[in-house]
Amino acid sequence: MADREARRALHHAAGAGSLKKEAIFEFFRILAEDNPSPETELEFGNIYQLLVAVVLSAQATDVGVNKATRRLFQQVRTPAQMIALGEDGLKEHIKTIGLFNSKAKNVIALSERLIADFGGEVPQDRDLLTSLPGVGRKTANVVMNCAFGAETFAVDTHVFRVANRTTLAPGKTVDAVEQKLEKVVPQPFRRHAHHWLILLGRYICKARTPECWRCPVVAQCGFRQKLLEAPRAKAKTAR
Repeated sequence: MADREARRALHHAAGAGSLKKEAIFEFFRILAEDNPSPETELEFGNIYQLLVAVVLSAQATDVGVNKATRRLFQQVRTPAQMIALGEDGLKEHIKTIGLFNSKAKNVIALSERLIADFGGEVPQDRDLLTSLPGVGRKTANVVMNCAFGAETFAVDTHVFRVANRTTLAPGKTVDAVEQKLEKVVPQPFRRHAHHWLILLGRYICKARTPECWRCPVVAQCGFRQKLLEAPRAKAKTAR
């Protein structure tokens, strides 16, 4: 599904130039005005729980992760408590999430690393974060941004789609899109940029049918096949 969505986004962006600097500034100004302080939709009580939630969110929805972690996070707030719960105990909490077996193994392993190498604390460094089991660059970027206020650009499927479809930061790979965002996103919007793009992709610039007719940045968007009117509901046929 993710691969098909990526190909679709690249197809729509093909042949289109990137947005101009003035359009990019206005793009983010409008999003910022609409939602000045966007936040992750993952639920957590501390930085360690944030790290765990983001690891669990790979190829899963935030809604699904939140349902699984609400009871878990009442019981587990530290790496030591996670290790005490154990891999089997963790699986019972997260078995509704995709890839829960491998995720449980990684969460226990990263908890052990945090205690052994970092005094039980989550490191404030992307390279150190990506050295932890189950933590890739996107996960590290989310933690760096949400926990420590770093100006990082976590490129998930929503950000990848929006960046390509709007021609804000077109790229054939996640890394290419991240590098382009690093170059084009201006101050004072850099800290919250990836949240605005995630929310735009999740609720408006959807994979199958982008809802351009209600998009606040439709005038700045470089998408050539804009849907400026909502599709009419199909009439029910009489039986």
